[in-house]
This record gives sequence, structure tokens and C-alpha cells, in this order.
Amino acid sequence: MVVAAVWVASWGGASAAEEGARAPVRDFKTYQPNAVATRIDAGAAPKLDGDISDAVWAGAKALDEFYQLEPNEGRPASERSVVRVLYDEHTLYFAIHAFDREPDKITASVKARDGDLSKDDLFRIYLDPYMSRRDGYVFEVNPLGARADALVQNNTDFLIEWNTIWHAHARVVADGWTAEVAIPFRSISYDAAKADWGFDLFRLIRRKGERIRWSQIDNQLPSVDISRSGTLEGVRDTTQGLGLDLKLYGSLRYKHEWMPPREDDVRFEPSGNVTYKITPALTGTLTFNTDFSDTPLDERKVNTGRFGLFFPETREFFLQDAAVFEFGGTNLSEEVNGRPFFSRNIGLVEGTPVDIVAGAKVSGQLGSLGVGGLLVAAEGTDFYDGQILSAARITQPVLGQSELGLVFTNGDPTGLTENTVTGGDFQFRNSTWFGGDTFKADFFYERSFSDVYGDDDAFGANFAYPNKPFAGHFRFKEIGENFYPALGFVNRPGIRSYDGDFYWQPWPKNSVVRWYETGVWHRFVTDLDDVLQTRQGGGWFGFMLQTTDLAFLDVINTYENVDAPFDLPRDVTVPVGEYTWTNAKLYFESAIGRPISGRAEIECCSFFGGRMLRTFAALNWRPNSSWDIAGEHSFYNITLPTGDLEIQIYALNVALNFTPDMQLRTQMQYDNISDAFGLSARYRWEFMPGSELFAAIGEDGDLINGAHYRSNTSQASVRVGHLMRF
Repeated sequence: MVVAAVWVASWGGASAAEEGARAPVRDFKTYQPNAVATRIDAGAAPKLDGDISDAVWAGAKALDEFYQLEPNEGRPASERSVVRVLYDEHTLYFAIHAFDREPDKITASVKARDGDLSKDDLFRIYLDPYMSRRDGYVFEVNPLGARADALVQNNTDFLIEWNTIWHAHARVVADGWTAEVAIPFRSISYDAAKADWGFDLFRLIRRKGERIRWSQIDNQLPSVDISRSGTLEGVRDTTQGLGLDLKLYGSLRYKHEWMPPREDDVRFEPSGNVTYKITPALTGTLTFNTDFSDTPLDERKVNTGRFGLFFPETREFFLQDAAVFEFGGTNLSEEVNGRPFFSRNIGLVEGTPVDIVAGAKVSGQLGSLGVGGLLVAAEGTDFYDGQILSAARITQPVLGQSELGLVFTNGDPTGLTENTVTGGDFQFRNSTWFGGDTFKADFFYERSFSDVYGDDDAFGANFAYPNKPFAGHFRFKEIGENFYPALGFVNRPGIRSYDGDFYWQPWPKNSVVRWYETGVWHRFVTDLDDVLQTRQGGGWFGFMLQTTDLAFLDVINTYENVDAPFDLPRDVTVPVGEYTWTNAKLYFESAIGRPISGRAEIECCSFFGGRMLRTFAALNWRPNSSWDIAGEHSFYNITLPTGDLEIQIYALNVALNFTPDMQLRTQMQYDNISDAFGLSARYRWEFMPGSELFAAIGEDGDLINGAHYRSNTSQASVRVGHLMRF
């Protein structure tokens, strides 16, 4: 009984009022706390079951000073949190006690691995092993033990598609919820010579919309920003074993073509990935006969504009360490025209998937340099030969949070050209200027070399002041007429673009409204002779309630100078001419923590000299922690002098989550323009860390006249993968 009493006292459960009374006064513009990781013997490691009463945790120092980002920035968190950190030579451990005086109101409904845990209460761990203050790792866990991981890319984006091997277990208890997390050192890259890591902790109390952080108590910085995070001290004398991971797959695939000659194809295909830690900070990967059968369906889109659509990468092999290859900062991550490297072009030739025969990749840190290299042998098609394709990226930290970089790509997936791209960029970041506000500036230059298109350039700059209550940005970009990155992405060459915005976001006190936001924006696009092609501008007003429901109203004025006619679907033509119109757009989003949540958008009423009505609706229903059902519908009604067009796009995603390590996910999509129906059902069971059983069925067909279904292709596959770590 005495031991139990001491244990309870050591974790503590003070009220929010007591916390506020004893909270020290902090200057959050400079506040960067330190934590110490406590070393233990591997034999004393805690049992990972979500029960934090293991005696070994008592030897770790408690981290319990947490502050709100919102709704009351700088105030102590309304509920107490206690985190302890241990490590042995193989693994980093965290114990989390998220106190809650109303445990029956804890939001816990997502059980899926890599699900959207922001719908629930959650705890997030940030690790920056290189102390870069730019790039790092994120690990999330919710009260059901569901987990998600991501990469932090240059304080700008979360790469949520990234995955690694780690462990988490959680449970709801009488005074809140608890969790235990274990992150093997071999699952991340780090510099073994550095004992101090960038480190932060984040908690979300979903029903209150309360965002809480251990360090970086500044609500004007986005959640992805780690520029002023704290420090985890004392991580030394660790090991990654031999640093060798061998993952072997065996896949049995069946494919039936329903159209004449009605062919059947049954194949057994071995594949595998070999990963080796060249150093603790540098990883080499080999892949052969790479298996992409677990890749989800692309989001169905119908193009209603003049320029090509962008579809993001979803394949695991290319997403691992993808942050290393990012180039140009926000100038190319947010506005994708002009990317020198886009991995989706590897394994895809003019829309036709091709197999990856073999590939090699190196990524991580070499001294102070960030290094990424990729070499892939891709098969050909009936019309194109197979190709050897390559990309490389090097970055060097400078001026604290900033970095210089180089990029190189070589090859054309079609083999029709000899193509090379080189470039350099400078990504400047400073979060101490102007009294602690953040300032960002990105600069890039690229040159493509092609024996068919010739040589040409692309370059640009971006300046951003992303703070509160005032924020703004300005971006410039020029894409040469013959700029052709065969392994990149360009959908509008021969242009100069200028765009920017400015907005004001006040946070009223003691109001049902958490914040208001109003702003203006502009975009100008000219050809290389400075003749205006596109002009867009407008203003918006929006607000978020304390319940985290939000609404926005936008007014958009558009000018388009169409110098060549282009076709919309159904052979509706937009003729040559100059067009000007003004539309209004209303957007609403309900709080995502509710069992039923949704989004809706409506835009009206003009389009290229005619009329247009566009609507979008999405509904998500989570009846319990096992089911997640989401439906979407997009609708366009366009009336032009040359014809009428109606577009309908339907999507239904259903997930059945048996456990955090076992899911069945189904996607169904249909659009009335292609009349194509797609179905994908994927079952995954990770029966051991890194080892899994995967089964999938797929179907695509057409709805003839919107009523009669005709099947085109049916597929099924079963894959077993086993991981061996040495």
C-alpha cells in the first residue's frame, strides 16, 4: 500500500487550478526546455501493454510542464500530462499518462494503423535526432493504442505516407488514459556521436479542441514546425545491431480479362527489400521485382481546366525517406508546376504501369550533409524499352535553420529523349526575427537538358511571414517554354507567375468563436513576353467556433486569356477569347471528433462565358472504433455556348479495423465521364512487427448508359512478407 501511494504521488494528478497557481512565468519566445533520457539495461525494459505501473518507470524523470496552444495560448493545460523517457542500447521508450477528470468523455474511436488520429484524443512525440530544427520524425498514439507515424519535412509538411517499425499500447484508466511507446533505434536514422536530440511532445484533447505542447508554445507556428522545440539529452552508447533488414515477399496473383480474348493470368512472384544502415545516419536500400499491390486507388478526378492534374505518390518504396528528395521549399511543394523530381514517373510510362526490376537507394546524413540517391531499372511496354532512371539530392545546413541544396535527375521513362536536370535551392528559415515571429524565404534554380526539346530553365522565389494575427506571402516563378524534366512535373511551361496573400486572424477572448480570419489574395500568370494569361484574386472571411466547427466565404474574380481552344469532357469546347467572371464559394466543416462529421462546399455561378454550379459533400461516420465509413460526392453543372456538361464523381471508403494491426479497407469509385467503376478491397494483418499477410481483390468496369455494368478486369492477390532484422 505504501509503494502504491508513492507511485500515485509520483505521477500526480493535480487539478488545472493547482497547475495554474504553481506554473512559472515563461517567456515563450525563448522557452526551450530540456529533458533527460534515463538509461536502463535491456533486461529491465518495461513490458509494453499500456500499463505504466512497471517499477522501472519510477527511475525516469517526469515531464509534466505542458501549456496550451489553443484555445488559451500560454495557459497551463486544462488536464495534467506526465511523460517519462527511458532507453537501452536498442530502444527508446516513453510512458504517457494523460490525466482526464472526465474519462468517460475521452474521444477514442480510431483503431486503424495510420488512421486520422486527430479525430481522437492523442499524444504525439517529435524526434529530431540531428538537431536540424527542420526535419524529423513524428509518432502518434491514441487511447485505443492506434498509432501513426510521419516525417517532418523542413517545418512545412508532414509526410504521412512514411512508415517504420515501432510499438505502442494504450488503455483508458480511471483518471484518464495511459500509453507505452517503444521506438527501436534501427527504425530511424541518427548520428550516434550526438547525445542530444531535438524533442517535443504534443497532446490533443479532442472534445475541447485543446492543443497542448511541451515546448514551442506559440500558436502561430504550425504543428509541423520544430524550429524551437526542446532537447532530449543523454542518448548515447546505442546500437542498431548489424543494421541489416531483409524483407522477403511471396505473391500469388490472378488476373482475368473479361473482354475478348478473355485471358486469364496466374503468376507467383517473389520480391524483396534489403535495408542496411551504412552508418546509424545513412541507410542503403535494395529492392528487386518491387511489389506495389498494396497501393490504394488514386483519387478519382475529372479535369475541368487547361492544364494537367497532379496525383501524389502513394507507393511505400518511394515514400521512405522521401523528405530527402524534396526541392525548392514551399515554392514547389505547394505549387507543383516545375518540380525537378517526381517519383511517380518511375514505374509509370504515359499512364501505363510498368514493373520495377530492381532499384537502389541511399538516404540520410553523411556528416553534416543530407544525402539522397536513387537508381532504378524499370521495365518497358509494348511501345517503349526499359530504362535506367536516377535521381540525387544533397543538402547542407547553413545559418541555423536554413539549408542549401543541389538536385540531379537523369533519364526518361519513355526512352524517347536523353534528359538530365540539375538545380540548386536555398531554403531560409528564421523564427527569432521580429520579436520571435517566423520568416521564410525559398529560392530555386533548375536547368533541363534534352536532345529533343533543347535546354531551358526554371527558377523562382518565395517569401513568407506565417504568423498571427497577421500573415502573408509572395511567390514568383518562371518556367521556360522548353523546360522538360522527364522525371519531374510540369503542367504549364512558358510562364511567369506571381501570387501572394495577406490575412488577419484575431482570437477574441471569452467568445463562442475561437478565431476569425479575413484576407485577400492574388495570382497573375503571364507568358514569357509578359502578356497576361491568367489573373485571379479575391477575398475571404471565415471563423472557427470553440467546438472547432468552421465556415468560410470566398469571393473570386477570374480572368483567362485563352489563346488556343481546349476541350472539356463530353466535347464541350472553350473557344479562343478573353473571359472574366466572379464567383462566390461557401465552405463548411464540422468538428471531426464527432461520430458523424462532414464537409460541404458550393461554388457559383460563372465559368468561361457560361454558367457553372459546383458542389462537394463528404460525410464520415464512425459508429464505433472498428468501423470507419466515408463517402464523397462531387458535382459540376456547366453550361457554355458550345454545350452543356454535367460531372458526377462518387467515392465510398469503408474500413473495418479488427485491431491496430489488422484492417480490411475497401474503396469504391465511379465517375459519369469515363463511366468507369473501380473497386479495391485490401486486407492486411501485421502478425509480427514488419511481417504481414496481405490479400487484395480489385475490379474495374464500365456502367453502360449509366445502368448496365460491364466488367473489364478482375484481379486477386495474396502476399506474405517476412522481416528479418540482424
